[in-house]
Formats: sequence, C-alpha cells, structure tokens
Amino acid sequence: MERLQPKVYVKNELGRALLGEFVGTMILLLIGTSVVAQHELPRVRINEQIGVNIGFGLAIAFGVAVSAKLSGGHINPAVSLMFLSFGSLKPLRFILYTLVQIAGAFVGAALTFVLYNDAINNFDGGNHTVVGAHKTAQIFASYPAPHLGTINGLTDQIIATAVFCFLIAHFTDERRTSYPNWVRPLLIGLSFVAIGTAFSFNCGYPCNPARDFGPRLFTLLAGYGGETFTYRGWWWVPIVGPFIGALIGAWLYQFTIGFHTSIEVLTKYAIVEGPKKSEHIKEEGEQLVQS
Repeated sequence: MERLQPKVYVKNELGRALLGEFVGTMILLLIGTSVVAQHELPRVRINEQIGVNIGFGLAIAFGVAVSAKLSGGHINPAVSLMFLSFGSLKPLRFILYTLVQIAGAFVGAALTFVLYNDAINNFDGGNHTVVGAHKTAQIFASYPAPHLGTINGLTDQIIATAVFCFLIAHFTDERRTSYPNWVRPLLIGLSFVAIGTAFSFNCGYPCNPARDFGPRLFTLLAGYGGETFTYRGWWWVPIVGPFIGALIGAWLYQFTIGFHTSIEVLTKYAIVEGPKKSEHIKEEGEQLVQS
C-alpha cells in the first residue's frame, strides 16, 4: 500500500475533492436506488417504506463519511449551494462539485440497473416505462403522485430540503456546536430518515438535484424514453425546489439559532463536556462576542 499510494495519489487538491464528491454520490445512489428496487420489484415486498427511509439515510451517512475528508462530503448540489452562500465554497468549485455529483449519481443508478437488470426485466417484461402497472422508472428518479400538482410539488421540495439543510447547517456549525467529526455523517443520515418518514408521500423526497437529475438522465439513455423528462412537466421541480429550500433552511438556521448562540449559551449547556472542553467552549464564545 505504501509503495502504491505515491503512484496513484492525486496531487491536486481540487482533483481529490472532485473525486470524493463523485465517489460519495455514487455510493449514495447505488445504495439508495437499490433499496428502492428491493421495495418496488418483488411480488411480495421485501422493504416496506420505513426500510426505504432507513436505507436512504444510511446511504447518505456512508456517502458523506467516505468523502468528507476529501471534499467535505456534500454529495448534493443543494448542500453545496448552502456552503456557497455561507462563503465556504467558491463559485467555480460549486459548479464542478455539481457536475461530478451528477456524474456520480448517474453511475450509481447505472450500477443498480446492472445489478437488478434481470429483476427489472422480469417485473416489466423488458418494457421500461414511466407510467403503468409495471413501471420501474421510479426506482431511479422521482415522479409526482397522482394527486400532486406542480406548485404543491415545488412547495414540497422547498420545505423538505429547507428542513434538511437547516439540520445540516446545525450539525456542521463547528463554531457553535461540539459534535465529534465521526458522528456528523450519522446525524446527517439520521436527519434524512426523518425527512423520508415525514415527506415521502407526495413525490418520494429527492431533496437533491444530482440524486434526481443524474438517474433521470440515465433512464432516458437506458430505454425509458423521453417521458422521463416530459411526464407532467415534472423534471425541473426536484432541481429548482431543493436549491430554493437549501438557501431558506440554511439562513433560517443562521438567523434563528446560529447568530444567537452567545458565550452564555455556549457555556450554560456544557454540562457533560468536562473542564477542558468547557474552557474551549468559553474561549469560542468570547471570540463570538468580540466579533
């Protein structure tokens, strides 16, 4: 290992970050869409909806954990936009992150399609469709429920992603929170389990433009037809909605919680941290007050 690493090591920091985002998003979609496949394809369902919620939450946790040290573990353009708005990400890096996240999502969905190819063909008879009793396109991308209109769908994605990014902004706020680095991916994944159990009924809670667009593009090329993009004019909703929701959730956190966490609050709740941690928190609080 020690002799091989220098030969394959990516020397460019941006290149390493893009690789991390690609791999993390690929893991997210491979696990996530496979969980959905196990929910949709069997005649007697293996995964109930709660299984999908937990599976996608774990997929996010592992995707973030794998890529965190290389890129920050965004694996979601909406999350990258949140950090761009915080000034933590440069515009060019945001664009490149978004592109590799879409590419990673595309590859992850393609791997699921290969893995479950026989099961998909057995279910739909090789006639890959977006609608009908034997539709399978919903394994890979989101589609609105029959009752859902475009405006309500957009509202759904704004609210769900706002809640998700509110929580991510809190978990990653290193100046004002004391979560260990190792626990943050688990908390982010767990928060998405909550999003799924609360917001999946309307359209399946994509809350991630890359997670939806990459697999949707794959299904177009894999023989599902143009309806993947034309069906009820839906395709843009899980792209625009999460971007809007991410900014709302991120800055709602800052204006309601983040900016109001002063020295008194930081030290008041440091009950179980021990003396050294309490002193560190107090110093951080003093810096916040002075700034």
